[in-house]
Amino acid sequence: MSELNEEHRPRKSAVQVDTSMSKTLHHGLAVLELLTSYPHGLSVTDIADGIGVHRTVAHRLIRTLEAHHLCRKDSFKRVTLGAGLVTLAEPVEQDLRTLARPILEALADATGATAHLVVRESESEVRALMVVEPRSAKVHVAFHPGQVDPINRGSAGLSILASLPPVGGEREEITAARARGYAMTDGELIPSVLGISAVIPGRRGDALASLGISVFDTDDRDALGAEVVAAARNLGSMLR
Repeated sequence: MSELNEEHRPRKSAVQVDTSMSKTLHHGLAVLELLTSYPHGLSVTDIADGIGVHRTVAHRLIRTLEAHHLCRKDSFKRVTLGAGLVTLAEPVEQDLRTLARPILEALADATGATAHLVVRESESEVRALMVVEPRSAKVHVAFHPGQVDPINRGSAGLSILASLPPVGGEREEITAARARGYAMTDGELIPSVLGISAVIPGRRGDALASLGISVFDTDDRDALGAEVVAAARNLGSMLR
């Protein structure tokens, strides 16, 4: 039985392949992107269906990725991500991640919320670079690093947009975030979850990033906003 179903099917890559690009490499990267949504692995057939290629093509892609330790097969022939990805990812924003971790841990424990570091992936998307869960909260929001979301939905993306000059037709929430110093959204990415994020000061252009929390609804939103802003400023000062 296929593990891919409409309810849990991951969003397809927004990358459009053109004649200047390698279609084979595109499909290989699509395999890795697909597997991020299935930590327990997928069959070769499911991977072929997921990226829209013949099973033989999927098999060749997987064998190549296995050779580079970017994916692996278990004893049940299910394909999962490989440890080689850790080596590739290690240099990415290493200073930012190293400095951010203790700040995120302190923020998560102080607020009882899941804290996250999000970077701008492109003009239209943001990606979660680091996610830290609170150690003492009985219930908390859970999601994985690497998750990609639209930049114009959710507090992380809106806080990044709010750090840029105003543009015509922007959402009211962006204007409010610019005036308040942090963005706040309610149930935009995950139902019943409040998101509060502030941009990390001092970063520009493609390096824009935000720090924030995701928490089930609370009555003390202003206090949480102040905690997030203080944490973002602290991280920004350490990056100078």
